[in-house]
Amino acid sequence: MAPRRKCPVCGSKQWHKDSSSGLVACSEGHVIQASATSCHLARNFRNESGETQDLGNYTMRKRILKSGRKKSARQSRADPKLYHGERARFHYYQCLQLVLRKQIAALIALWDLPPEFETVCRDIWGLHLTLLPRPPPAEPYHHMREQRGSDSDTGDTKPSLDNPKESRSDDDDPQSSSSSSEEEDPELAELLRENSELSSSDEEKDHTSQKQGVQSNYRFVSAYDRPVNCIAVLVVACWTMRLPVMYKDFIDVIESYELPYLDFLRLLSSDMTCHLTKHAVRALSPHFAPSTLYIHRFASRLAKLMYANYGVFTPGLNASPVLWRVVQQCLGGTPTLYGLAKRLGYILSLPLTLHHSLSPTLRRIAPDDPDIHMYDNIPPELALVATAIVVLKLVYGLDGKLRLPRDVKDPASALPEVRGYLSAFRIMGEADDRHNEKRFSSKVSMPTGDMDLATIDEFLDFCERVLIKSQRGESDQQILDNYFPLSTESGGARLEAIAPHSIIGGLSATKINVGETTVLQPGESYTIYHSRDVLGNLPEEQALIITRSAKWVGVSDDYLCEVVERFERRLRRWYYKERRREKEKEESEGERLFDGVKD
Repeated sequence: MAPRRKCPVCGSKQWHKDSSSGLVACSEGHVIQASATSCHLARNFRNESGETQDLGNYTMRKRILKSGRKKSARQSRADPKLYHGERARFHYYQCLQLVLRKQIAALIALWDLPPEFETVCRDIWGLHLTLLPRPPPAEPYHHMREQRGSDSDTGDTKPSLDNPKESRSDDDDPQSSSSSSEEEDPELAELLRENSELSSSDEEKDHTSQKQGVQSNYRFVSAYDRPVNCIAVLVVACWTMRLPVMYKDFIDVIESYELPYLDFLRLLSSDMTCHLTKHAVRALSPHFAPSTLYIHRFASRLAKLMYANYGVFTPGLNASPVLWRVVQQCLGGTPTLYGLAKRLGYILSLPLTLHHSLSPTLRRIAPDDPDIHMYDNIPPELALVATAIVVLKLVYGLDGKLRLPRDVKDPASALPEVRGYLSAFRIMGEADDRHNEKRFSSKVSMPTGDMDLATIDEFLDFCERVLIKSQRGESDQQILDNYFPLSTESGGARLEAIAPHSIIGGLSATKINVGETTVLQPGESYTIYHSRDVLGNLPEEQALIITRSAKWVGVSDDYLCEVVERFERRLRRWYYKERRREKEKEESEGERLFDGVKD
């Protein structure tokens, strides 16, 4: 293409051809005379219309950008009442701490605990905050005012707490010399507003990335910031004071709404809840009570870190009363079963601590060793239940085959007869379904049409306490007059739960086998069932024991079977080790006697 010609008037090289007249004009509007050169230009340049109304949006936008006018600031649509960023985390922990104080007061009243329990909980809560992966920040507003006050004396420049990326100098602040009696700092309020907008956008991005399955670097709360950690603090405090509590004790009072945990936002004042975002409200609103393994996970971690970082040792479980509760309430056993389970627990070397690393007598075993303590970091009451089940299998077999002791000195002769015991154990399970305190929890489906009059009265009492008393604080007579004006004299009598000892206590003892050589003895022909055998089924007797025990502890049947199998294999290794030791001892004694005879 030939070089473009300059306009003889202005020297412009930009030409266009008018579609209406056919004339070629430069960018300034000078028309060139028709000639061969103009025809050449007309062929090499585009046809354009000279009318202004045909200009596109791009040209108009280009002119606006070149105007040099300053763009107006973006107006925030965030709610000014809601807290974001580090300020929101601090306020979130204020809510958690208030709920923890209410939980401490509730436990002191429920379990008649000494006032020192609150002091122990407060100290453990302080340690818990320092051991978090992201500890809560200092109070933003007052901390910044103190920081700015110290900066005015030293002349140093420190970053803002709410927005660590920003740093401000007091020399640049026109209001740094104002009186300290002012309640509002306009520049500080502006910084907080900007930080709220940035934090709000970050939370929205984080929420979007979680929906898309993308792991975000920022989360408002992690697993260690959730309300279950308050329960973990209470558990560690009870262990510190050597209280014989179990995880099911906390779960029971949570599901009965006696311990503030479910829907506890209604217990907070509106001055606190009005600043919570939807993410904070979701984190502070657990729908179900935590499981046994979930509470143990955080309580175990807290006890381990307290000892590793500060040397604060959490004592072991007060095992004797807890084992008796397991034997008497869960298995309906007798003192004989208690003694046998205690002896077997000693043989199995159960580390009855919150974390297995806190056990001073636990042997350190290589990971590839078959005797590895795989299930030593389980909830202690679960370990005691599994130990007692192993004892029952040693005595009764629980495989459909009868086992009778042949000697009066055998401890099995002091236990109830197997058929009567299993029948009573089945009645205990049915009594739990009818009279258990958990039957009104959100996990249990109980149609009102299937309730009898006594159960309906108990359900109304439960609703009255949870939905009305806890919110209004009214007296019983006021509640009855306002919400239940009908007379309650015709109500049915309350059914009392059947105590396990009242069922087991009247059973006859196991008979002594005299002369029957075909009947197995206790501990003979012991069967270990593989917990991972998905195609196999447990015998009916053992499945009955496993199902109710797992429900009582708060774990699944499969998990309890895994623990029982692990303890059984550990007991088997101990048995053969003892047999080899006795054989070696007999051989050494025989060799010594032979040497004496030879001499």
